[in-house]
Amino acid sequence: MIKSTVCYLIRDDKWLMMLRNKKQHDLNHGKWIGVGGKLKDKETPFECMVREVVEETGYQVQSAQYCGIIHFHYNRYEDEEIYVYQTNDYIGTLQECDEGTLAYIPKDEILNLELWEGDRIFLEKMFRNEIPFSISLYYDENEVLINTEVKEANSNE
Repeated sequence: MIKSTVCYLIRDDKWLMMLRNKKQHDLNHGKWIGVGGKLKDKETPFECMVREVVEETGYQVQSAQYCGIIHFHYNRYEDEEIYVYQTNDYIGTLQECDEGTLAYIPKDEILNLELWEGDRIFLEKMFRNEIPFSISLYYDENEVLINTEVKEANSNE
């Protein structure tokens, strides 16, 4: 199972999102997602999130709120466990990313973007501050969401 992180950086009620449009053979190609990536050996989810934010945006996270964990179950890809964070406490200057196009999107427009269907579920929970959460998302071979399980969440990462 792949272990990853994603962080949503928030400024003036706009959320930094990435349109994945620069990598070949990308599971997320054409989708808007948060900033993040895979954990390295002996790296905590928080450390991974901080590193990935720097690598993909140039921003340095000062603190972040743990929002929950998502278990993605795919028919054609390796399953993935993603630790979700959000922050409005970061410094630096936004830089271009080699994985996609970064843009601050008003919160009330995010659900209109081309998102994974399961992302809408946890983003809505984040918008309503219903955190922490633990969600399992099941996708079929056509990448269509076929089942969702919401469980009791642990406030620890």
